[in-house]
Amino acid sequence: MSTTEPITVNLGPQHPSTHGVFRMRVTFDGEEIIDVEPVFGYLHRGSEKLAEERTYTQVLTLTDRMDYVSSMLNNQAYMLAVEKLCNVEPSPRGVWLRMIAAELQRVASHLVATGFLIQDLGALGTPLIYAMRQREYILDLFEMLCGARITNSYLRPGGVFMDAPDEFWPALDKVLNDIPNALDELEELLSGNEIITSRTQGVSILLPETMVNASITGPMLRAGSVDWDLRHRNPYDFYDQINFQRPLHSSSDNFARFWVRIQEARESVKIIYQCLERIEPGCVRPSFHDVPRLIRPEPGDAYAAIEGSKGELGFYLVSDGSIAPYRCHVRAPSLINLTLLREMLVGTLFNDLFVSFGSIDLNMGEVDR
Repeated sequence: MSTTEPITVNLGPQHPSTHGVFRMRVTFDGEEIIDVEPVFGYLHRGSEKLAEERTYTQVLTLTDRMDYVSSMLNNQAYMLAVEKLCNVEPSPRGVWLRMIAAELQRVASHLVATGFLIQDLGALGTPLIYAMRQREYILDLFEMLCGARITNSYLRPGGVFMDAPDEFWPALDKVLNDIPNALDELEELLSGNEIITSRTQGVSILLPETMVNASITGPMLRAGSVDWDLRHRNPYDFYDQINFQRPLHSSSDNFARFWVRIQEARESVKIIYQCLERIEPGCVRPSFHDVPRLIRPEPGDAYAAIEGSKGELGFYLVSDGSIAPYRCHVRAPSLINLTLLREMLVGTLFNDLFVSFGSIDLNMGEVDR
């Protein structure tokens, strides 16, 4: 009778499928994973500490780089915390514009997550190119809004940096018409693929109560049939005026996490259409008299959270009355969602490892902030 001896393999921090500078020490018994030790800290940006040396507006550029696939959403979470700390009443038009930008960013982020998940399965680039092609059209819109495509820095206390140019609106309408067809094409290509379904369905199942106890949020949680979305449960900006569905799946496996993101992208398009119906002419942020360039909040603290593309994204700010935060801390969903990595992988096989890891949809800039 032959026996195998467990072997520990180091994966990363340079491995292309670790979605960034991430390291795993994985112990195998044959091809079965029997233990996983995640190792963080290879991409420590020090964003929270750097925020203490910058004005409240300058900190915005740091949020772009934490999750550079969801810059607009990071801008939104941070600015909500600043406005809460400073008691700033935002401009209605500015709020609608940043909601449009945030939902476009959610679609773009979910497209990246889906494309790279299929790449981790071994596809030779076609699904990823389909996803990235549609994302490029969204980045074109961001370029019209603020001149940048990735690190946008578009939001400001009380609204946004500048109004959308005239050419933005017809371009947005075209992109919104194209996104559902692109999602249909992508879902049809992937959901009916026997290889994809056999390698994702029933793999890396997480129980709903396990995720709740670990503070998992976002598409990972909703893939386990838990209806928790901060846009619905604790509305911010004008989400209390918007109607949308929260796609839920009961399987809580790799396939469910992929499926939920595709359906959420469809709902984001519906949200943007509702924003377009409600937005009215006006200023996009308060005057400098109401919100000066150098904000000096009264001593105190504030926490604001949004439903980011990866889950609850929150910023906690402490003010000592100066022009820079005394303390800044980020509730990063990428880090929280990684806490169940071991539970996801133990008992699966080597060829499931990077697929399950990719289904989390993380960004190491947000983990090692």
